[in-house]
Amino acid sequence: MPFRPTHPAISAALEERNYVDPTPVQDAVLEPEAEGRDLLVSAQTGSGKTVAYGLALVSTLLGDADRLSEAGEPLALVVAPTRELALQVQRELEWLYAKTGARVVTCVGGMDPRAEQKALARGAHLVVGTPGRLRDHLERGRLRIGNLKAVVLDEADEMLNLGFREDLEFILEATPASRRTLLFSATLPKSITAMTKRYQRDALRIEATAGSTSHVDIEYRAIRIAPTETEHAVVNLLRQSESPSAIVFCNTREQVRHLHTGLLDRGFAAVALSGELGQAERNQALQSLRDGRSRVCVATDVAARGIDLPSLGLVIHAELPNDAETLQHRSGRTGRAGRKGVSVLLVPLSKRRKAERLLTDARIRPIWSAAPSADEIRELDRVRLLSDPILTEEASEEDLELGRELLRKRPAEEIAAAFARVYRQRLPAPEDIYDPGTPRDSKGPRERDEGARPGRPERGESDGPRGRPSGPSVWFHLDIGRNNNADPKWLLPLLCRRGKITRDDIGAIRIFDKETKFEITEAVAKKFAAAAEGTDDDITITYADGAPPAGKPGDRPGRSKPPQHPRTFTRKTDDAGPRGSFKAQGKPRRPRPAKD
Repeated sequence: MPFRPTHPAISAALEERNYVDPTPVQDAVLEPEAEGRDLLVSAQTGSGKTVAYGLALVSTLLGDADRLSEAGEPLALVVAPTRELALQVQRELEWLYAKTGARVVTCVGGMDPRAEQKALARGAHLVVGTPGRLRDHLERGRLRIGNLKAVVLDEADEMLNLGFREDLEFILEATPASRRTLLFSATLPKSITAMTKRYQRDALRIEATAGSTSHVDIEYRAIRIAPTETEHAVVNLLRQSESPSAIVFCNTREQVRHLHTGLLDRGFAAVALSGELGQAERNQALQSLRDGRSRVCVATDVAARGIDLPSLGLVIHAELPNDAETLQHRSGRTGRAGRKGVSVLLVPLSKRRKAERLLTDARIRPIWSAAPSADEIRELDRVRLLSDPILTEEASEEDLELGRELLRKRPAEEIAAAFARVYRQRLPAPEDIYDPGTPRDSKGPRERDEGARPGRPERGESDGPRGRPSGPSVWFHLDIGRNNNADPKWLLPLLCRRGKITRDDIGAIRIFDKETKFEITEAVAKKFAAAAEGTDDDITITYADGAPPAGKPGDRPGRSKPPQHPRTFTRKTDDAGPRGSFKAQGKPRRPRPAKD
């Protein structure tokens, strides 16, 4: 249905932006019963809530007037949890109120407070800011709110989660008692309910979201990957997608730096976004995405709220989020205001259960599949080349003359081949990637699983023709097995990378249901052990207490004695990201007989 009648200047702004049909939350705030009242609104990210409260404020700010009077003390205050969201709100309100003569000022942390003071002194109709900076301006007398008619708390639940309760209460206590209070929140915990009872009067409850269900305009996919192929999967997903822009989410700043560097090295136009960047750097990164100079943003969860890029059609979770709410906020960067989007979770074998829990908690049923292969991407490139607009655009006389000269000097086939080569050279090369298949103990939605790998190895299977290394060897142990789809195809490169050894240093590999044992040449065993420290894998390597025979029955392989204190390579996590440790695991145990 079209928008309900509203102010002519606002209607004209909506029409210019091609807003034809309101979203549910926008329609709800325009109901006659909502006019002039305090509102308590449940609305998901990406539901159009910024425009919604902009519309709800029209009657309060303008009344019957055609335009706003000269800017002085602000008429409305919008409080947002993050700098990015506050700046995004400013941009939305500026175009929505552009024809009313409104002046919108932002006050956010990380920006020059003196410049904000000057802007406030020149007058404003709407002020948008973060809680701490707004409180600071209020305490210093720079922000005067005696004429305030309305306060909006945007993403109130997140502001309370971030510890802004005291600042919010200070701001609300300082505002006139006659103000309208519009509270928007994705969830309504007890803390929000208590704030509503204290600071709102007869608030109209609007529920524009069905609990924690996922956004209907987002297609969710879950991609099976081997533990060491996250970066390769990201590369192939970006190459497969035709979205003008994409966000890749990581959990730590270190991982953002690593992945951002890897994408730049491959030729992607990528920017990074994390808490260690200043506000000016963040703004530059986002602007480069908006104007098309960059296509990919690699970010921590600092970008999970408040970023609205109209061209953003793909979100990749390179690392799984910690909870279902973060999953939805990350995914909500796409599929906004009626546009379609895709959210992809990369799921290593060891994280399958965690992924399934997250998806269940978020009430999401994704499509499971393998990552796009290099061959699939090359085929897409061929199709895209044949339909590229450059082949159908009208050529200039200069282009035609150069084309005729090329045909006089070279056969047409060679020219076409050169064109194809130039086309491919400007694209990042796709990566060869391995599909680990579906774990057989997985309880995930198998009916939604595409491309599961048929066939399973036999119990205790070795990696085929590999033999014992020459000379004595040492047996090591991995805490994954056939139930995790352990396979020599990806175990061999993993061991070589972690231990900084070659394939020739690795002997037999024995894969069991829940564990794997493998042989390392004694000459490099200590080097292998030392190099395993400080890795990023979710796999634990130990010296084996016992190992299956690698040669004929009864012929025990040559190996050095197990160390007096068996050591285990594990991972620790700190604020900077994962780091390895190498620690003793107590007294040695007697060797156990090998499993058959």
